[in-house]
Amino acid sequence: MNKVVTSAEQSIADMPDGATVALSGFGLGHRFPNTLLQALRHQGTRQLTLVCNSLGNAGEKGQLLVENKQVKKILASFSVRPGTRTPAETQIIAGELEVELIPQGILVERCRAGGAGIPAFYSPTAADTELAIGKDMRYFNGKAHVLEHAIHLDYALLSGYRADRAGNVQFRGGARNFNPSFAKAARVAIIEVDEIVETGEIPSELIDLPGIFIDRVVQNTHFIDARKLSRSGKRAADTARSYLGKPGLTRAAISRNAAKIVRNDSYVNLGTGIPTEVSNYLEGRGVWLHAENGVLGYGGTVTGDAIDPDVFNAGGQFVQPIAGTSYFDSVTSFEMARGGHIDTVILGAYEVDQDGNVANWSLADAKRGGIGGAMDLVAGDAELIIVLEHRDSKDRPKLRKHCTFPLTARRRVNWVVTDLAVLHWVDGRFVLEAVAPGFTSEDIVALTEMEFAVAPTLAIMETA
Repeated sequence: MNKVVTSAEQSIADMPDGATVALSGFGLGHRFPNTLLQALRHQGTRQLTLVCNSLGNAGEKGQLLVENKQVKKILASFSVRPGTRTPAETQIIAGELEVELIPQGILVERCRAGGAGIPAFYSPTAADTELAIGKDMRYFNGKAHVLEHAIHLDYALLSGYRADRAGNVQFRGGARNFNPSFAKAARVAIIEVDEIVETGEIPSELIDLPGIFIDRVVQNTHFIDARKLSRSGKRAADTARSYLGKPGLTRAAISRNAAKIVRNDSYVNLGTGIPTEVSNYLEGRGVWLHAENGVLGYGGTVTGDAIDPDVFNAGGQFVQPIAGTSYFDSVTSFEMARGGHIDTVILGAYEVDQDGNVANWSLADAKRGGIGGAMDLVAGDAELIIVLEHRDSKDRPKLRKHCTFPLTARRRVNWVVTDLAVLHWVDGRFVLEAVAPGFTSEDIVALTEMEFAVAPTLAIMETA
């Protein structure tokens, strides 16, 4: 059996207009099937429905197909990202591109179901949110669950490290993520790899995806320099906003105070943005960090020669593997979250309200935004810590009476840590337990829309 195809162009030559096609790849640049994407753009196949985590940045990755007007619809966890204007967003606004936003864990689970012959399933993810509107809802053990339908693919365009002629695939590091579920859901699964070897040259215990799920193998000819993936447009961790003429804490200090809440010897998921800084304050405490792209146990961020292009966190930052680091696909990753195996989840957010609701996924409307994995991460029983600045760049409150953004989850927040305050959910309300140096409880009341109680004795938050 020989599944190796001479070229990427040949491997997709039979793809018809109107096909449903999955694209592997995480974040803005990690392990996209760039060789296959270039071939598909050149071929010009039209009216495609793309299934993916995201389309990448403007001028590259899946955006190439959108830019070339080859795409009619996307099913994705991120249709757009903050601060990045893309052809996809332009076409969405113009009504030229249809969008279905799907939580990341549900996206892979729907594909896994499609490949496993399961037509539908119930999940706690997104229950009581806008994404559940119009879907069947059932209660199991007193908890709401939403009916989700399997996704079936015509083609899956994948990326891996190594494959043999029988189609057996080996992945590296945290780059497995969506590949297995997409491959299983596809009628035709095509993978581009860095290296093609003879059957038997990959040790059996290193085969991560058996060849039965792969139809065609092509050589990757469009290599990406990993160092170019480190894109950072966010404010530095050592910068701080001012309130009432006084400086609040830096973003790094927010993370330090959140880290104090984390229990020793626990499993902790860190979201993107400010939460990634929390890893700098957990050393020596026996904490195992979880990243939803498929990594358990990692250290701090790395640069330069220390970069391994396939070892990165959910924010796309390159990180240091540690003794005991393990890698797995996205289905397994979200099993850890929804199954209650993760002790603490630390997320950023746009808003938290006085009922313990959190909103962290919409930028403008239900079509232009990014859900990511947050809804799946909070669907389990993990303690939820929200980290954010107290007010936004336009001086609007982020701690509201009622969230104005679409909700990620209802009544799930246990702690809120801002650059001014630490609030703890106790007996059905938030209690102010600590304030930034130089601020009083009266200051926090003046700068906060939500109602909260004040602890009898207030602690002073630590600086970075």
